[in-house]
Amino acid sequence: MTRRKKTRSLADKVSIRTGKRKDYRRWRHENPDEVTSSRRYVSKKDQQRKAQAERKLKRQSVAPLPLHKSDTSDKDTD
Repeated sequence: MTRRKKTRSLADKVSIRTGKRKDYRRWRHENPDEVTSSRRYVSKKDQQRKAQAERKLKRQSVAPLPLHKSDTSDKDTD
């Protein structure tokens, strides 16, 4: 006789389940056109992108640090 493997979760074995997260995830995966992000999430991400762009512009406007000198005579070219 072979032993049956123990399962940690009975979620896949149950056939009737309503309102569970796994069902919702499966539905979202099967119907991507019906799923939209919330307005709050979209506006938050929009603000984050704008703030990130501002920080990037500020970084680029600062003079570069003289860490690497432009000496090309020391480099080997193949």
